Order: sequence, then structure tokens, then C-alpha cells
Amino acid sequence: MLFSVKSNLIDLVAREIYPAEVTINHGKITSIKRIDETPETYILPGFIDAHVHVESSMLLPSEFARIAVKHGSVGTISDPHEIANVLGVPGVEYMIDNAKQVPFHFYFGAPSCVPATNFETAGAVIDSRDIDHLLSREDIIYLAEMMNFPGVIYKDPEVLKKIEIAKKYKKPVDGHAPGLMGENMEAYFSAGITTDHECFSYPEALEKLKFGVSVLIREGSAAKNFDTLIPLLKEYPEKIMFCCDDKHPDDLIESHINYHVKRALDLGYDLFDVLRAASYNVIKHYQLPVGLLQPGDNADFIQIDNLENFKILKTYISGQLVAENNQSYIQSVSAPEINNFHCSPKEPADFQLKSSGSHIRVIEVLDRQLITNEVHLPTLVVNGYAESDIENDILKIAVVNRYRDEKPAVAFIKNIGLKSGAIASCVAHDSHNIVVAGTNDDDMCKAVNAIIKAQGGISLATKDEEMVLELPIAGIMTNLNAEEVAAQYIKLDQYAKELGSTLKAPYMSLSFMALLVIPELKLSDKGLFNGKEFQFTDVFI
Repeated sequence: MLFSVKSNLIDLVAREIYPAEVTINHGKITSIKRIDETPETYILPGFIDAHVHVESSMLLPSEFARIAVKHGSVGTISDPHEIANVLGVPGVEYMIDNAKQVPFHFYFGAPSCVPATNFETAGAVIDSRDIDHLLSREDIIYLAEMMNFPGVIYKDPEVLKKIEIAKKYKKPVDGHAPGLMGENMEAYFSAGITTDHECFSYPEALEKLKFGVSVLIREGSAAKNFDTLIPLLKEYPEKIMFCCDDKHPDDLIESHINYHVKRALDLGYDLFDVLRAASYNVIKHYQLPVGLLQPGDNADFIQIDNLENFKILKTYISGQLVAENNQSYIQSVSAPEINNFHCSPKEPADFQLKSSGSHIRVIEVLDRQLITNEVHLPTLVVNGYAESDIENDILKIAVVNRYRDEKPAVAFIKNIGLKSGAIASCVAHDSHNIVVAGTNDDDMCKAVNAIIKAQGGISLATKDEEMVLELPIAGIMTNLNAEEVAAQYIKLDQYAKELGSTLKAPYMSLSFMALLVIPELKLSDKGLFNGKEFQFTDVFI
């Protein structure tokens, strides 16, 4: 198809803006001609999410794309780590196969840490032989986040072998090193790892940038580091990329990388630096064949109204108009339901915890952060059992193994805020066992059993009510369209807040309470875990 677009062209390569007529033929830009007219609109390269787990949207890749294009996104650097922890290599292949059915640039990585640690039960293992198989494929372009940073630092042979395989195929290695600084930071990145999306402080990110690491500024549904890290864009514009990491369906309906762009521009950051962080820097780092509005490039670009509103008017991918005025032209695609879910319903007694100390270690949730604190608080003991202390916002939390029948691991958590009831989810990074927090054993059991019955989902239970968003694909995704999923998710989110939660995204925060590779205190299906010392610890002190 041959057509042309007249608009003000934002050239990120030359760092200039000029009125131009861009001609597109068969999905490629065949010519760019400067014109004397003064168009009202602007065109620029489409946005790319530099690191995201599509599964966390609870949507299939095809459905994620259908929504993302409305916000000017044309591609993602996607780590299929979540489904890989449930189904292994077949899960990765499932994501790739579905993604290929829509006009969107999905660039998948080979999940480096499946399971993420040996301190939890996952549904699959991806070893170095699997990594070699995956990285040999042309449609897998990088080794995804190496979250086993102790394995890198202390030279675990299997971990280093995976990195060497990436080097063999000349594919980049993504990092994951929250809080790592000093000698350990140098040892980690010296292994050949080139990015980090887990910086949660300015000094940490600055030290990594000075070492030559590219820092991804993340603003997702739970982890929000934009305000802390965006000042780095001025000094290190060529080493900054924007990412979401995790995006729940209600948030995706509202925005994607365009949110980073608009916020940065509103704060007065340089237009070209901002837009390069949203596309150019990602394309160059991963050597992507995505267009940058240059002659001969793939015709991947967006049209906006002006530089103040930055409203996305149109999105083109390979010369195809895929979205216009907040309407997506990508059609929903159904996919077969695959899963790995093998546990029986639980009893309230399974969530009892016999007291053995006057004080307990409590996971302190930090709103909009993945990191947690460890706090020591008095035990509320009733008939010899440690119970939720609702008055002081100390609730029980449990992780239930979804892959086989085992006794749940039980501990305590602060800042969930519920005054009654329980919330649960098996969107629970990284192994996707069932995580539940609640005010009493009966409601916790009820919320867990709703997920077991559905073979995956997120749920809420009170004495009189039960709600569940069913996620039958790997227990973490659904064939429902984004609007339906968002509506159900919003209903659950609002109800959790009506029950007392003050968290911005209670379900997203809950989903990270079993993520052992993020300090400080987390809970796996095997027990309470100290992420700083990388070992189990006792609930009671």
C-alpha cells in the first residue's frame, strides 16, 4: 500500500523537527521530503516498553497489543518469565505463537531464572540446555533479567553458563540487582550484564550508570521509581530507557509508555532526551529492526496533536494503521487454555500457626514499591495460636503450593490494611503459587479455595461474599478482552479498599510478597525468607 503523511517530523536521530512529507510503500518509508507547509500535527517513532512481563496484565500478548497501540506503543521487550515458571519452555513458545498473530513488535527474551530461586516451588525448570535452545532462535533476542545476583557474584557454574550462552549468540543480558552497590555491583555487571530496571534509589542508579549500565526508569502498577530516577535523564540521556515491568489491566487501559513521556515533558525535560528514552535508546541497545522515521526504515510511527497535549492520534506499525483516536484496529485473538495446577481445596485449620514467641517478624509493605521492610512486633496469641492483629494492621499472610498438596506457609504482614475478609491471588511472582492475606482463617481459606476451583485467578472473600476473576491460562491469564478483565479487576480492587486496604494497588502489591529476589522480607510456599541474607528465617523471635 502506497500513501504519504504530511506532518511535523520529530527526527530523533538528527535531533531536529521540521515539516515533512513521508511516503510509505509496502510497510517501509521510501522517502522523506521537507515541505514549506506548516502542518498542525507531529509524527515521531512509536514507543517501546524496555522491560515488561505481559502476563502481569492477565492478558494474552495479542490482547495486550490491542490496548497498547492506542497509547502509541509499537513494541515491547518482553520477558515471559511468569508463564515459564508455570509451564517452562512450552509456556515461552505459547507466548511467541500468540504474539505473532497481531501486528505488534514483541521481542521476547529467554527467562534466565526458572525457578527464580531454590527456596520456592515452581512448575518448571529452564536449565542452561534450554537457554541454549531458546537463544538459538531468531525470535528470542536476549537473556532476560538475571535475578539470581548471588549466583553471578559467587560464580555459580550454571548461572555463568547461561550468560556465556548469551554471549555465544551475541545477545544482550538484562539485569535485576535491587540495592546492589559497591564491589558486589561491580562483580555482578562485570559478568556481562548491561541493564537494570530494579534501582529504587538515586545513589544506587547513579553508581550503576557511572559503571556503564543502562538504567530503566520503571513506572508500573506496583513499583513506581519515576520520581526518584527521572533526574538522571539530564546527565545520562543515552543510558536511560522507560519501562513498566508490570501493568495491571485497569492501568493498561489508561496508559502505557506515553505516561512516562508526558510526565517527563511536563517536568521540563528535553524533548529529544525523553523521546529517545521511549524508543531510540531501546532500539539501539537491543538492535531492533523497529523504525526510527528514517528512509528505508520500517514504518513504525505515531501521530500526535501537539507537543503540549501529546495526545496520540494515530499509531502505525509496518505501515498499517493499528489505532486511531483511542480506537484499536487490532482484533482480539482467542488462544487454547493451558495450565499446570494440581492442589486440593484447603481447610481453615491449614492456616493456623501455633505461637512460639512473644514477638514476630512481620513483612512491612511499602506502597508502590517491590521492596519490603522487616519489622519486629508483638504476637497476638489466642488459645495458643498466633492470630491477625487487625487493630494494629498486622494480618496473616500465607503462600499455598499450587503444584502439589503441601501445608501452606504462614507468616504476618503489615500495611495491607484490611479490617475484614481476605484477598488472594495466584498472580504471585515468580512461581505463581497462591498468596493470600486476611483477617481470619475462614476467609483466607475461602479466598484460596475460590482460586483452586477456578484453577487460577485473583479473589476476595468475606463472611458473606466471594468474588473471583478466573485466569485459566497458566493460572495467570485469560481469553477475556481487556475491557472485561479491567472491569472485573476494578471491582475486586475497589472492594478490597472498601474492606480497609489503603494501598494504591493491593492485588499488585500482594503479588510481589512471594518474590524472594527482592529484599527485605518475603514469604514462599516453603517459609519466611530474608532477601538480604538470601536464606530462610523464623517467624517468631
